[in-house]
Amino acid sequence: MNGTNGASDNCTTDKFKQVVYPIAYVTIFTFGVVGNGLSIYVFLQPCKRKSPGNIFMLNLAISDLMFVSTLPFRATYYLMKSDWIFRDTFCRIVSYILYVNMYCSIYFLTMLSVARFMVIVYPFKCFQVTSTKYARIICVVIWAFVMASSSQLLDTGITPTNSSTKCLDLQANNTDKIILLNYIVLGIGFSLPFCTIVVCYVFAIKALLKAKTTNARVRTCHKKARLTIILTLFIFFLCFLPYHILRTVHLAQMKNDTESKCILHKGVVITLCLAAMNSCLDPVLFYFVGENFKARLKNICKR
Repeated sequence: MNGTNGASDNCTTDKFKQVVYPIAYVTIFTFGVVGNGLSIYVFLQPCKRKSPGNIFMLNLAISDLMFVSTLPFRATYYLMKSDWIFRDTFCRIVSYILYVNMYCSIYFLTMLSVARFMVIVYPFKCFQVTSTKYARIICVVIWAFVMASSSQLLDTGITPTNSSTKCLDLQANNTDKIILLNYIVLGIGFSLPFCTIVVCYVFAIKALLKAKTTNARVRTCHKKARLTIILTLFIFFLCFLPYHILRTVHLAQMKNDTESKCILHKGVVITLCLAAMNSCLDPVLFYFVGENFKARLKNICKR
């Protein structure tokens, strides 16, 4: 998995990463801390009714804030010319948190999509499925599953070399293991949730096109559903899809001496930055589709 950040061959990938990553990570950190920190504060404000969607979004914001808090250390590593100056344990944790955030984000967005789908398509049958009690249980299961399945990443720490101490890079002796893990994660961690979202949204869109109502509350619900569809698919297509495609192709080419390998590696660097950028885009989703999010934010601003 860390091979996507990985050590290069005889091309200029290292210098490329040392320019691109610090700029991207510092920018994402700045917007991510403000956006997700404020979102968590808003979600934790007292309200009469907590919706399942808000519970999924609160957990998504917590995951994002946890991830962006590691970005200054990632940026420092690349600013130091790929020399890790922190402890070995922290190297493992920083690598681990990246993927915990990525796949928690994917699953929380998937569950938010399922909840919206149930409310639109089966509005009178989905109370238990979309209740806050079940939403909390699902969040605990997602955290436990992703953290446990990503624990393999804790096995790889720092690697001392003649000139520096490497971290966040692919180790040559781990290539086969990383490739196998990538295919497993590609199926369970990305493809399955992505297909679930697409299926939910196809049926949701059909239901929305058929629905004709004069009820203001229902119209507001349908408007939020449409925004959820647009923003969630935008995040998936911009942040997650390019990264998973290029990472898989890059890892498949790792053992081949081809000129395209260096270009692919640079492409993975760019798409990893896009994947990390989901932490900045999620607060936009919260603002537009969170239950009473705008109202609570306005109250906070007034106070």
